[in-house]
Amino acid sequence: MHGRVAVVTDSTACLPLDLARQWGVSIVQMQIHLGGHVAEEAQVPSEQLIQALRNRTPVTTAPPEPATFYRLYQQVALNADAIVSIHVSSRLSETCKAASRAAAQMRIPVHIVDSATCGMSLGYAVLAAARVAGAGGNPRRVIDAAVRRCRASSELIYVDTLEYLRRGGRIGAAAALVGNALSLKPVLTVQEGQIAPQDKGFGSDRALRKMVETAVSRAGAGTVDIAVEHFGNMPRATTILDELKPRLPQARDAVITEVSSAIGVHVGPGAVGITISRTD
Repeated sequence: MHGRVAVVTDSTACLPLDLARQWGVSIVQMQIHLGGHVAEEAQVPSEQLIQALRNRTPVTTAPPEPATFYRLYQQVALNADAIVSIHVSSRLSETCKAASRAAAQMRIPVHIVDSATCGMSLGYAVLAAARVAGAGGNPRRVIDAAVRRCRASSELIYVDTLEYLRRGGRIGAAAALVGNALSLKPVLTVQEGQIAPQDKGFGSDRALRKMVETAVSRAGAGTVDIAVEHFGNMPRATTILDELKPRLPQARDAVITEVSSAIGVHVGPGAVGITISRTD
């Protein structure tokens, strides 16, 4: 299969497995450190993780080891002449660094792309790259497709509390919100590769309404893909998607997905998010 480009990402892309399989995307798993045990996040049920967080059991995350990347790259290299490996923002994780160490040992070119984002903003960028790769695109075209979608995507995140982001050191510019009244519920975004404040409202209902309004505004009139992500909060995610669909008739794809456990550790139980990814 001369000229084939393989696409790799990490589990913070939050890609539903059926979409990843459909487009031939390989996913490397982030690590979860839970109460002294280390496991790939796919091996830790979200219910177990949510309970641990609520019980204040020590939970941290870590990027895949370079050796894990190397094994996956070796596997996909059996049927590829180049690899484009697209990952969570380097300001949120050292995943790109671990991938680069593995890439340096490969016999075929491995191109590491720092998405400067996470969640389904990353996921939709990966799918765009995979479509170009599947159509026979060279590495440069595959990378360009991913970068364009990353830049054209927005993440909006509602959290019940900033405490989990504070614990994990991922709070970034949103640190200014710490210490606000408990009734103030923040809506966050990803800006310049890190978590930043977008808006806030008194009470969860008002904050969620603001998040929906912002998502509709950011979508504009062009074609978009949308995703609603949640961490242990399917009912709220379903309600939000039901509100968005009639207001965004131009949406091409609309999915609900549970966030990666590695993201869930930082946003906390009950969090929901909206991804708006412009396709044009």
